[in-house]
Amino acid sequence: MTVVAVVPARDEAETAASTVYAILGIPAVSAVLVVDDASRDATAAEAERAGAVVLALGRNAGKGGALEAGLRAARDADVVLLLDADLGASAAAASALLEPVLEGSADMAVGVLPRPADSGGLGLVKSLARTGIRLLGRGFVAAAPLSGQRALSARAVQAVRPIAPGYGAEVAMTVRALRAGLTIAEVPVAMTHRATGRDLPGFAHRGRQFAHVARVLIALALERRQRSFG
Repeated sequence: MTVVAVVPARDEAETAASTVYAILGIPAVSAVLVVDDASRDATAAEAERAGAVVLALGRNAGKGGALEAGLRAARDADVVLLLDADLGASAAAASALLEPVLEGSADMAVGVLPRPADSGGLGLVKSLARTGIRLLGRGFVAAAPLSGQRALSARAVQAVRPIAPGYGAEVAMTVRALRAGLTIAEVPVAMTHRATGRDLPGFAHRGRQFAHVARVLIALALERRQRSFG
C-alpha cells in the first residue's frame, strides 16, 4: 500500500529538514512530497536535502492551494498523510494517524495535539469551526476542528477535493467527509509546532483565520442548500 506524506510549506527552512527526516522514519510512509508555496528562504533546498520530493509553486497559493496541488500530485497514493512543515522531529508521531486508516476503521484520522502552554489563541476561531462542523457535518463534535495533521484514504481524498482556499481548508475537509458518509477518527498525537503568539502579528493571523473559516462555512452552507433544491 502506497502512503504519501504531503507537506505544504512556506518559509519553513528552519524545520523543513527535521520534519522530512521524521516522516521518512515512519515505516509505512513511501514518500514525502513537500509543496513549496513560493518560499522566500531555503525551504525547498532543505526539504530536498532531507530526502523529500519538492513541488515548487511559482506563486504563493496559500495553504489550501498548496494542499490541492499536493493532493493532485499524489493522486495515485492509497493513503495520504497531511502534515505541517513546522512539526520537526515530532512529525514521527504521525504513525498513530495512519493506524486507523490503514486498518480500515476510519476514512480520515485527525490529530489532536496537546495545547501549547504559550498558545496565543483566544478560542474564537476554534469555536466557530467546531460549531460550523456540528451544524453542517451531521452533528459531529470535533475536538480538533482546525488540525492540519491528518491521514486520508483514497476515498476520503476524493470526497474532500477540491480543497477550500486559505485557512478554512481543514474545516471544509471535515464537513465534506462527513457529508459523504465517511468515518472520522480523532487521534491524540504527541506533536508540537509553532504557536501563534499574543502579539500584533499573532492577532492578525487569528483574524485572517477567522475570516477564512467563516467564508468556508458560508460556502458549505450554500452547497448544501443548492443540493437540496437541485
